[in-house]
Amino acid sequence: MDPGLITPSLELKGQPTIWHSLVPIIGTAVLIGVGFGVFKIRVEVLLVVATMLTAGLAVWLGLGWKEIQAGMLQSIMKGMPAMLIVVVVGALIGSWLAAGTIPMIIYYGLGMISTKLFLVTASLATGLVSVLTGTGYGTIGTIGVAFMGIAHGLGIPPGQAAGALVAGAYLGDKVSPFAANANFAVAIARVNIYDHIRHCLWTTVPAFAVGLAIYAAVGFSSEVIAGASFAADDEVRQALAKSFVFSPWLLLPPVVTFLLASRNLPVMPGMLLSVAVAVALAVFVQHASLVDALNITVTGFKPATGLPLVDKLLAQGGMEAMMRVTLIAFAAFAFSGVLQKAGLLEPVLKLLFKFTTNTRRLIAATVGSCVVVELMTGAAFVTILLPTELFGPVYRKMGLAGKNLSRAVGDSGIVGVPLIPWSIAGAFMSGALGVPVTAYAPWAIFCYAGIAFTLLAGFTGFTMAPLKREDETQPGS
Repeated sequence: MDPGLITPSLELKGQPTIWHSLVPIIGTAVLIGVGFGVFKIRVEVLLVVATMLTAGLAVWLGLGWKEIQAGMLQSIMKGMPAMLIVVVVGALIGSWLAAGTIPMIIYYGLGMISTKLFLVTASLATGLVSVLTGTGYGTIGTIGVAFMGIAHGLGIPPGQAAGALVAGAYLGDKVSPFAANANFAVAIARVNIYDHIRHCLWTTVPAFAVGLAIYAAVGFSSEVIAGASFAADDEVRQALAKSFVFSPWLLLPPVVTFLLASRNLPVMPGMLLSVAVAVALAVFVQHASLVDALNITVTGFKPATGLPLVDKLLAQGGMEAMMRVTLIAFAAFAFSGVLQKAGLLEPVLKLLFKFTTNTRRLIAATVGSCVVVELMTGAAFVTILLPTELFGPVYRKMGLAGKNLSRAVGDSGIVGVPLIPWSIAGAFMSGALGVPVTAYAPWAIFCYAGIAFTLLAGFTGFTMAPLKREDETQPGS
């Protein structure tokens, strides 16, 4: 038995077959795909329903409630370190916003717009904002909308502009330590968030660079309207400058966080130290009261800049906001615990072990399963959950670190969802930017270029990290 798995119960009447296993796995994908994608039922509810139905199958296979409950609790406990970090991330976002750190970086980032390099700067700016805020939706709904206005003024084709903006927005969803999708992926894979981010850079940087190179080539070969208005961008920057005091000291929270992370020190103490520094900056630089600064770490930042666009962008963070991700993770771990306790993963794993005899096949199978699940469901959380749970033991058996899995899921699953017209992400991006998914998808290059680089890593073995320890939530794994 793989050390990452829960031992099946001795109460089982016999070994479950592959058909027993496929019922809850495929059933859950269909349940969430239809329930969430069509009827907009919350994922948490659907996962609870899936767990109940799987528990019913477990009872039919001979398990009692105590064994089912034990499986759920064991699974949740294995994921608890990652979920605690998710909660602290909420405090980190809120405190960095209150300190003015994130607003200051956005302000200077938006000041680098070039006309000939509009697509490049648009993708870089939304990438910067999404990494700092951890939300692709929020980035597109605010800065993305402003950039679309600028694109119309410059006469840039809407599909090109929207594609570059979506590509930038999903950079954060993949590698931001604040992103719900990234944190959910590492929670399910049970790996360290900063190890995951560093490992993702091997495929993320070249994939994003390919997009920027193409945007630059297109920009220099096209004509733009001289003197086009950048009023929307200027309005955002003016609102930020009026509402926050900017100072080099505001860079201290990210410096503390990344310095401690780079030295492979425990993640949570470093994050809490960064929160404390940001709270102090909110009090002494932004002149917030200590009570308000502390409460923001729980309830999130509620700006009042006078510009709705900016207020919407900066209304982020707080531990309360991250509880939804934590609740989804609880439900996902409970579902996984019942699957494992009832022995329902073993028949599928045996087939996977037979097929994935080398790294090339393993990465190809991971990518293929992510693409199939996202096409079936159009939901990022399901695309993360099912392939990661299924392939996690296979990676461990082959001596590969879990961050290889979370990277492959990020490259082929997380960033690919907005390219699917029937997904929630695709509908949101299309509605916010006023451009059909089919028009912007070819230009959201980063969202599919990563597949090529993650397959290249699998086929060559380059950057495929070996498994170092059983507990991969520890730094340096």
